[in-house]
Amino acid sequence: MTEPVAKGSGPNHYFQLEESDITMTAIDQAYLIQTAADLVRIDSTNPALAADGAGEREIGAYTARALEALGMDVTSYEMAPGRVNVVGVLEGSGVGRSLLLNAHMDTVGVEDMRIDPFGSVVRDGKLYGRGAQDMKGSLAAMLAAAKGLIDAGVQLQGDLYVTAVADEEHASIGSDHLVTQVSADAAIVTEPTDLAICRAHRGFIWYDVETFGRAAHGSRFQEGIDANMRMGRFLAALDQLEADLRNRPPHPLVGPPSLHAATLRGGSAISVYAAHCRLQVERRTNPGEHEAQATAELQAIIDALAAADPTFKGTVKAAFQRPPFEVGPEAAIVKELEKAVTKQLGGDNPAFVPEHSGQTFWTDAAIFAGAGMETVLIGPKGYGLHSAEEWVELDSVVDLAAILADTAIGYCGRSM
Repeated sequence: MTEPVAKGSGPNHYFQLEESDITMTAIDQAYLIQTAADLVRIDSTNPALAADGAGEREIGAYTARALEALGMDVTSYEMAPGRVNVVGVLEGSGVGRSLLLNAHMDTVGVEDMRIDPFGSVVRDGKLYGRGAQDMKGSLAAMLAAAKGLIDAGVQLQGDLYVTAVADEEHASIGSDHLVTQVSADAAIVTEPTDLAICRAHRGFIWYDVETFGRAAHGSRFQEGIDANMRMGRFLAALDQLEADLRNRPPHPLVGPPSLHAATLRGGSAISVYAAHCRLQVERRTNPGEHEAQATAELQAIIDALAAADPTFKGTVKAAFQRPPFEVGPEAAIVKELEKAVTKQLGGDNPAFVPEHSGQTFWTDAAIFAGAGMETVLIGPKGYGLHSAEEWVELDSVVDLAAILADTAIGYCGRSM
């Protein structure tokens, strides 16, 4: 265990149990901030994104010890060497709904950062370092929420799962594996949302588009068919499709769908007609959109170009995809989260209304929703996701811990 960085930050934050005559329970700020600082000091760079990435083994071991220290039942899963999930269970009395809290332990790389990525410096109420906001502050908040419930002697009716997963920043092998081992009635994914209740995000599809020509010496135009030129025709039509997507009626939370041409490779030598060209396209999908629809739009371009020129030969194939996510405002977990956010952030202000939002990026929330869990997102405030300087606002992490604990009481129920 590393040495403490700070013993607290900002005003006291409390969550109130369901009935006004129940003793008020405090979030242990010193524990929360210490834990967040410890987590940031651990290198958990995703090895799929950086050759020297440490993976989740060390941070998983720390998280498992922290859960065990709280008296929770803990299980660790290793999906591949160094790639670890950790699950802690606070067992309920068996008559209430179960709730899963989730954060990922891996981070993106640290190259070109302007600060010490593992320095874990606290300054002006902010914790700095790689993963501070994305999303080690959230993991610390989940642990502090569980500690608050345990310290207060709260007996939930339903089980509470505290889960920390691997590989969200790359292929989400952690959450894919987790949903085969653990199930709950609802899930809260604690990705950073600036404490807004996030009810939707976009999905994505990665496409391989290929055009085929015929190699020939650069002087023999009668024999050569230029695959690169033909890809240029496809790109021109793709540009029109992209403009069309942006002009479609936007989703109320995530805006319009979009696409971009990501990588392009073709040809073998400057004096040779290109026999082959390959383009990678990323299509960002909105809730309600499906792969078949998006693929048909690209295939229509291929078909139109082939009809206009018999020498045009091309293919389009979906290589990898993740679905979009959406949960309605009437969902039980959303309603309970609204109550907790209002209590923590609204205070005595009768006009306070929790913010509902959407995100343009993808998260593991779609995996939990796809596994049948009623899912929503909420996470702390901060700055610098995947960038040269990253920090999380510690007061918002304390707020998050209180919100999570209060939501657990409201959703899972409390045994009298």
